[in-house]
Amino acid sequence: MTDNHAELPWQPVKRARAHELVIEAIEDRILSGALQVGDALPPERELATSLEVSRAGVREAVRVLEAQGVLRSQPGAGATAGTFIAALPRDALTRFLRLHVALSNFSIADVTEARIVLERASAASASRRLDAAARDVMIAALDRMDQPHASRDSFNEADTQFHLAIAEASGSALSAALTAAIRSAMKVPILRAAERTEEWPEESDRLRREHRAIFAALDAGDAERAADLAEDHIRRAASVLFGLPAAPAR
Repeated sequence: MTDNHAELPWQPVKRARAHELVIEAIEDRILSGALQVGDALPPERELATSLEVSRAGVREAVRVLEAQGVLRSQPGAGATAGTFIAALPRDALTRFLRLHVALSNFSIADVTEARIVLERASAASASRRLDAAARDVMIAALDRMDQPHASRDSFNEADTQFHLAIAEASGSALSAALTAAIRSAMKVPILRAAERTEEWPEESDRLRREHRAIFAALDAGDAERAADLAEDHIRRAASVLFGLPAAPAR
């Protein structure tokens, strides 16, 4: 009987670059709980010696993990200087998603569907947790959108503020971070589409009415209506701006 496995030739394994080994070592300690937010990494020379890699490899790993929002470096001397485990996911998510949307790795349709799932859940949760502070932020955003002769850019900033306030009010830090990332990633496509919209005054009026309706449902504590209105609003706006299918009649 022939052993098929014996016929398969062994292939050389790829040797990881030094900074990849450092990243893996740091990740392992984070996942095991040995490193937590606020903890300092060993000094560069000490870490390089312990891991048996070059100091250049350590520096490159730190740069990569800083870009991912995992580490933050504080220059200077003393107890406050060094490289620390950070909790900065929002900036990293925003940068990641913005670039991949720009490169069309994530289509507008895919991002819109993800946004609907996310914002339905946020609206439902926010309707049960809405407090005075969240109300004030939402009202301020709605009032900014109501300003006469507001530019498309100003309108979009206020629109983003309103949706982000809902995500913040949901009580989920992850929902808020993802919402902020999606809105940042979609800023340029939305503004470009708005510039092409000939009936912007009419469209902006519809958006204002939809936002006010969502807020009324949130304020009334009606989770199901708030979620439905959020979805309908996102789908209708996407149909106007990007030609995606409109929301079905309820």
